[in-house]
Amino acid sequence: MKCVLNGIRCAAAAAALAGPAILGVSPTATASEPSALSQALGLEASTLQLNPILPVKHNAPIWDEGTEAALEADVAIEDQFLAMQDRLAALEAELEEVAEEAGDKSIVHSGSSKSTMKVSGRVHVDGWGFDPTGGDVPLLNSKDDVAIDPQNRLGFRRLRFGVKGTIRDNMNYKIEMEFAAGNKSEFRDAYLGWTDLPVLQTLLLGNQKRPYGLDHLNSSRYNVFLERPFVIEANNQDARRLGLASYGYSENLRWNWRYGVWNQQNVQGLGNYVGDHLQLEVAGRLASTLWYDEVSGGRGYMHFAVSGAHADTAQNPTNESRFRTRPEARSSNRWIDTGQIQDSDYYDLLGLETVVNVGPVQFVGEYQSVWVNRDLGSENVNFNGGYFYVSYFLTGEHMPWDRKSGTLGRIIPFQNFWMVNRCDGCREAGWGAWQIAARYSNADYSDGDVLGGAGESFTFGLNWYWNPNARMQFNYINGQINDREVGGTNDVFGDYDIYGVRWMVDF
Repeated sequence: MKCVLNGIRCAAAAAALAGPAILGVSPTATASEPSALSQALGLEASTLQLNPILPVKHNAPIWDEGTEAALEADVAIEDQFLAMQDRLAALEAELEEVAEEAGDKSIVHSGSSKSTMKVSGRVHVDGWGFDPTGGDVPLLNSKDDVAIDPQNRLGFRRLRFGVKGTIRDNMNYKIEMEFAAGNKSEFRDAYLGWTDLPVLQTLLLGNQKRPYGLDHLNSSRYNVFLERPFVIEANNQDARRLGLASYGYSENLRWNWRYGVWNQQNVQGLGNYVGDHLQLEVAGRLASTLWYDEVSGGRGYMHFAVSGAHADTAQNPTNESRFRTRPEARSSNRWIDTGQIQDSDYYDLLGLETVVNVGPVQFVGEYQSVWVNRDLGSENVNFNGGYFYVSYFLTGEHMPWDRKSGTLGRIIPFQNFWMVNRCDGCREAGWGAWQIAARYSNADYSDGDVLGGAGESFTFGLNWYWNPNARMQFNYINGQINDREVGGTNDVFGDYDIYGVRWMVDF
C-alpha cells in the first residue's frame, strides 16, 4: 500500500508540474471544485491551495556540504551526477579497505588498540646422508678431539613461529622463536625499532643479522641451496647478534645500506651477555642495484655490494675470535674450526658480492677476507674464501630482487603445483616451478700457527617450487677438507659425498 501511495503522489506531482490539461481538468475549473488531483490524493482543493506542490529547481545542487551558499549555487545536473559518482567511488574504496582488513584472517590484532600484530612462521624438514670416501672424516667431525663418524639425519632444520607489527606512532617490533632444537627454544629476530626517521630512516635495537654476507642476509625461505657456503657461515656464525643498526635506501632504489654496532657473543640461547669486556663490533654494508629492468618487472638486474667490520676481542676465555663451519651440510659438529685464536686483539673483515640476473639465469659470487691482529708477539693471521654459483629455471621464472634491502625476494611460479581428476576421466595438473643450480665454494682457515682447515666443495641442486610458500629441495655435495689440526694431529683431511633433501613451507 505504501508503494502504491507513493506512486500516486509522484504521479500527482508530475501532473501538477505539467499543468491541469494533463489531468483532463478544465482550465475554467475554480479552486473550490474538487479536481482529479485532489481526488487522487484524497485532499480538498483548498488544501492544495494552502500547500501547493512546488516545482523542482533543476539548477540547484542535490547536496551542499552543509553550507547555505552551496544551496544557492547554480550547478548543472550533469555536474551533480559527476560529483555524486565521485563520492560513491570514494565510499566504495573505503568500504573495500575495511572489508579487506576485516576479512584477512592472517591479521591478528594485538592487545593494544593502537598497535598491529601479524603472525609468521616456517617449517623446514630435512634429510641428510653422509658418505665418507677418503681420509679421516670422523676426525674432522670430532667433538672435544674425539672422532665421531657422521650419522644420517632426519628431522627439523627450522621450526619457527613469530609475530611482528607496528606501535604508534612510528615504532615497530618483531619476536621470532626457534623450536627446532626440541628440548629448548631460542630466539632469532627479536627487536624493537623506529621508522621514518630523518637520516637514519629505520633504526632497530635488538637481535638482528650482522650486515655482511649476501647468502646470510638472504632469508632461508629464498636461498637456492640448503646450507650456506663455508666462508659465509664461518665468518658470521648464525648471523644474528645483539646490536643497534640503521637501515636505509635511496629514493630511486638505486642504493641501499645498513650499518651499526653489535656485541659479538651469540645470545640466542642465553638471553643476555655477561662479561667485563663488551667485545663490540662495528659493521656496515653499502649496496647498489646497478641495473634493474623495470619493463620486464625485474627479470633483469645487476647488484654489487661491499661490506666490512672491525671487531674488538677479549684476551680471556670469552674470546670471540673464532671461525668455524660445517661441510655445507647439517652435520652434528663443525668440520672447519680455528678454535679460539690466542692473543687476538681485534680482527677486520672485508666482503665483496655481486649478482647478475638475466631472465631465468642467475650468477652470484662472493668473496670475504679476515685479518686477525694479535698481541704478545703472536703472528697475525689471514683467512679468506668465496663461492660462485649459477642457477637456471627450467620453467622460465626468475629470482626476484628486493632493491630496498639488496637481497633475494620470494619466487613466484608461473603455475602452482596441483593435480585433480576431471569428470571426463582425465587428469589435469600444474607442475610448479623447477630450478637447477651448481655452486663451487672454497675457504682457507689455516695460516701460521692456526690450522682451522681448508675446504673445497661442489654442490648440485634441484628445487621444485610448489607455490610461492612451499617447495622441495635436493642437494648433492662432493667436497674435501684438509690442513686441519685436531687433537694435536696436523694435516687431517677427508673426502666426502653428502646428500640432502628439504621440504619447506612458510606463512
